[in-house]
This record gives sequence, structure tokens and C-alpha cells, in this order.
Amino acid sequence: MNSAARLALYGAGLVVAFGGAFAAAAAVVPDSFVASWAEGSSMNAHGEEHGGSDVTAAGHVPNGLSIDAAGFVLSPVEAPGAVDAEGELSFRVQTVLGEPVIEFAEAHEKDLHLIVVRTDGSEFRHVHPSLDRATGTWSLPWKWDAAGAYRVYADFTPATEGAESITLTRTVDVAGDFTPVTAELRRAVEVDGFSVSLEGNLVAGSSSNLTISVNRDGEPVTALEPYLGAFGHLVALREGDLAYLHVHAEGDEPRAGGTAGPEIGFVAEAPTAGRYLLYFDFQVDGKVHTAEFVIDAAHGDTHGSGSESHSDEPGGH
Repeated sequence: MNSAARLALYGAGLVVAFGGAFAAAAAVVPDSFVASWAEGSSMNAHGEEHGGSDVTAAGHVPNGLSIDAAGFVLSPVEAPGAVDAEGELSFRVQTVLGEPVIEFAEAHEKDLHLIVVRTDGSEFRHVHPSLDRATGTWSLPWKWDAAGAYRVYADFTPATEGAESITLTRTVDVAGDFTPVTAELRRAVEVDGFSVSLEGNLVAGSSSNLTISVNRDGEPVTALEPYLGAFGHLVALREGDLAYLHVHAEGDEPRAGGTAGPEIGFVAEAPTAGRYLLYFDFQVDGKVHTAEFVIDAAHGDTHGSGSESHSDEPGGH
């Protein structure tokens, strides 16, 4: 990979702007998840130690925890109600007056990105439904592989000059035997024959450098293809309340037929300590693969820098 491409990749930006507005989160997230996060997370004590600065700094609903924002509302999500039942997942983006929205600004080559994940962080999917402009309904064929409660996120940008991305969410319950998954710390994973690893730490209140590397059969992969207008794509969720951020690697738009790798860099800023779930999408030979990581964001006064040792997983490389 030439130096220009490498610099473009390392210009990636990731700002995990999650706050602690648990009262607002309870309107969408089940009370048990909000309570467990508030009770078990060191983030809660961190905010108290610093005079509640976490709540003050985040005087808004954290991204991806509300059914409405900026005058837009996500309709109830229609989907199959049980595991293995084939059907359709559908919803509408509406105005506060109930009018369907059919005009969007394209972002990352799509008018809308749909993220679906179970509330324990498993069963992640990133897909792109189709819009029926006559009704304003987004839909795609759908089947659930596992039971449980799921968060459905619609990430879009209004067709208004200067508008910013909006993420709205609903919860869908799927009947069946539920087997929860515990999010264990992991920085190195095997997916579809690729070895994908994450370097760097998240430190609350500080910018942190993260680098994701892709290898196959012990050799670096330099054939990462453009996917949704970038060479890498990242979704970050905070464990517990599942506050959300949908990002792409920044830099110059990849040229048609261009490739990159094996490393993609991001700059992350987590304002609170706690556990984060990271989902990295990359494309090789026309197929998209997803690597899932779990890392902890440390207190800023504990390590002071995001570039030190990986205290959350000794020997994780």
C-alpha cells in the first residue's frame, strides 16, 4: 500500500459520543439492561467522582437510544415473531406529524443503514433495506436465527442542507429458547479464514488510536476492497444500554478498483469508562466479513493515554 493510501486510512475518525442519560434510555431499552449497566459499570462512579460531569457533558439522549430525534420518528418495526419463521422486516421513518419521509441524503453510498443486534451484543447484522416511495416503507426479507430481544437501528441523514446523521431505534422481541451470550474481552478473532486483530486502548475522556489489522494464512491482506465508500467500516456499542455509533474510515474516497490493507486506523474517544462492543466490516473478493471485538475503556485518570499497554487483556495479541 502506498503512503498516500496509508495516510488516508489513518485519517479515520471515530468519536464514541455516548452519555449516561439512563432515564431516557429506559424508554427504549428494557429496564433490566439499563439497571444492570448503571449498577455494574465503573462509569457510574467515575461520573460521581468528577461531580457528575458525565451527565452534564451529555445533556442529550445518547445516540441510538430513542425512537425520535430532530423531528423524526421511527415507526414500530414489523418482523417475524419467532425463530426460523420467514417473513419481512419493515418500518417507516416519519415526521412527528406521522407523515412518511421518502427523501434522504446519501451517506456512505446508501440512503439508510440498518443495524440489528441482540441486546447481549450477539447476532449482529448490518443490512440495507429497500424503500417503497409510495408508502415510505423500508423493507427486506427476514428470518431470525436466535430468540431474544433485539435492537433495530435506522441510521440516516435527512435531505436537508447541513443535516447530520440521525440514529433511531426500536426493540423487537423474538420468541423461542433464549441463551444469553457473555461479551468476553477479545482483541484477536478468526473470521472466514481471516485473522483480524485490534491494537490500542480506549481511555475515557481522551482521544485513542485504534488500529485493525487483517491477515490470512500468516500473510498481511493488502486486498481490502472499497465497501460503502471506504476500506473499513466500524460500529461501536456500549455494553448494557447499547448506545450506538455508526462510522466509516475517513480519508479520500477509494478509487474504483483500488485496494488497501492490511491496517486501518481509527481515532476513538470514549467519554465514559466501561465495556464496548466493536463490529468491523471489511470486504475481500466481493464478500463482506465482520470481525467482532470487545474492549474496555479505562478511566482517564488511570492510564492517561490510549497508546499504552492492553490492560484489559494480557497477552491478547
